[in-house]
Amino acid sequence: LVVAADGAHSRLRQWVGLPTREWDYGQQAIVCTVRTAQSHRYTAWQRFSPTGPLAFLPLLSESGDEHFCSIVWSQDTEEARRLMGLDDHAFKAELERAIERELGAVDLVSRRYAFPLRQRHAKEYIAPGFALVGDAAHTIHPLAGQGANLGYGDVRALLDELASARSKGIDPDNELVLARYQRRRKGENLAMMAAMEGFKQLFGRDELTLRWLRNTGMRWLNRLGPIKNRIAAEAMGLDA
Repeated sequence: LVVAADGAHSRLRQWVGLPTREWDYGQQAIVCTVRTAQSHRYTAWQRFSPTGPLAFLPLLSESGDEHFCSIVWSQDTEEARRLMGLDDHAFKAELERAIERELGAVDLVSRRYAFPLRQRHAKEYIAPGFALVGDAAHTIHPLAGQGANLGYGDVRALLDELASARSKGIDPDNELVLARYQRRRKGENLAMMAAMEGFKQLFGRDELTLRWLRNTGMRWLNRLGPIKNRIAAEAMGLDA
């Protein structure tokens, strides 16, 4: 059994000839590491704008410094190009404004990189003696950080099926074993991809009525502890 875990542009997937459905989001993600004046408090911070979301993700340095964050700033392509064209001083000012100075001044920024965002989903995850996992099978918008969790779910399901097959003396490349893996994962991955697309559309709109309904709904959800915890557990790939 060959397991392809070689990323969104999987050579193994291409060599085996498994086709994908894909479309461009019309956005680019800018990534870099920043140091902020205030501690990140081990909290991920996210702000949404009509041109795309910005996430500050907490990092912990070897010295225990709690002021470093990794950023993922997804913006419409033209806006992303404008931001990439700024010098470090101007870029830091834009970051502070976009995150509403939640962590104070941004006083350090690493080299920036930008890459186009594209949704991609393999029509089939399996072929004889072959299985796709992770980004080789599917890529989604990074706005909620679910790409890695979906990949972990693939690995967990494939390991479960292989362990079950081994206990019964069945070869790992057995067609039925791989088909069970695909059934377990394809529907869940598609559901999450659809949810993230809806989330992106919901927070990308700026109409007053929609904004009021969205914010009211989020405040209502925040007060419902058990439901909020269940959603958080699902998002983290945990058994609630």
